[in-house]
Amino acid sequence: MRTVTTDRREGLAPVDDGAARETHVPRMCRLPGVYAPQADTGLLAAHVRRETLRPGARSLDLCTGTGALAVVAARHGARATAVDISRCAITAARLNAALHRCRIRVLRGDLDAPIPHERFDLVTVNPPYVPCEDVEVPAHGARRSWDAGTDGRLLLDRVCSRAPRLLTPSGVLLLVQSSLSGVDATLEALGRRGLTARVVERRTEEFGPVMSARSDWFAARGLIAPGARTEELVVIRACRP
Repeated sequence: MRTVTTDRREGLAPVDDGAARETHVPRMCRLPGVYAPQADTGLLAAHVRRETLRPGARSLDLCTGTGALAVVAARHGARATAVDISRCAITAARLNAALHRCRIRVLRGDLDAPIPHERFDLVTVNPPYVPCEDVEVPAHGARRSWDAGTDGRLLLDRVCSRAPRLLTPSGVLLLVQSSLSGVDATLEALGRRGLTARVVERRTEEFGPVMSARSDWFAARGLIAPGARTEELVVIRACRP
């Protein structure tokens, strides 16, 4: 089955098969309004594969979308759980788990709400992180998978505050975000909560149509230099010292 993916910032822009292979992500089925795997998902997937998981290790993928990262973790040997607030995303994740013959527990809820007392050896998060003019996260529609408030941190700050109580004593958090949404703020927030956090990868990406349409607003807010049309995707790895 050919997967048509969408850019987090581009709506229904197709990605060719070569680009899909470069993401290191299995092909996923996607329902309308569900974020499809691409560069940021691929960066996280590559780092999931680099982690050494003990037998019986438990993984959690928040904001799972199609469930791609949960599938990668399950194939890597984890007992995987996937969570998303979107009903369509939950349906897609369950379908993809079945198609890839992976045993994945898929739960609907807001971040860690469905698993308030559980701990995990590996937590992956590819949250909405694109700055926008709206103060609140959209309640519905595709924009909910990328828009994250005026500084892009509505979900990132919540993830940072919850990460310590989600991790086992030796657990690892892998998170991807844009350079426009405050990489230092993420590192500092995780550090304040007792985690050792560092950037483990950076990749420069050109703006797609939605990001380009917001470029003047980004520049006016000082998020980019005037005329800039690129961002960095950044993978952060955090663990207990």
